[in-house]
Amino acid sequence: MDYDRFLCGFGHIFAGGYAAGYYSYKWAEVLSADCFGAFEEAGLEDDSAVQATGRRFRDTILAKGGGMAPAQVDPARGRAPEPEALLRHSGLAAA
Repeated sequence: MDYDRFLCGFGHIFAGGYAAGYYSYKWAEVLSADCFGAFEEAGLEDDSAVQATGRRFRDTILAKGGGMAPAQVDPARGRAPEPEALLRHSGLAAA
């Protein structure tokens, strides 16, 4: 079908250097979902747990600012980021 050829193709992603940009957007989503996952695990209804998680996020991520390479910043979760939270938030994995 000529009218939906673009919808079925990925040339716009893989041609012309956009692939690296697309990857960086997806990686930012992984980081965001993984950090929010810490709040979910703490219990979004538990104010003291949310505040403690927020302080840990502030101290381990935000306080570093742009002064360090991202790979050198201590992870807020005590481990490398994992994609499971993004998959769950996107409806691609069981909640």
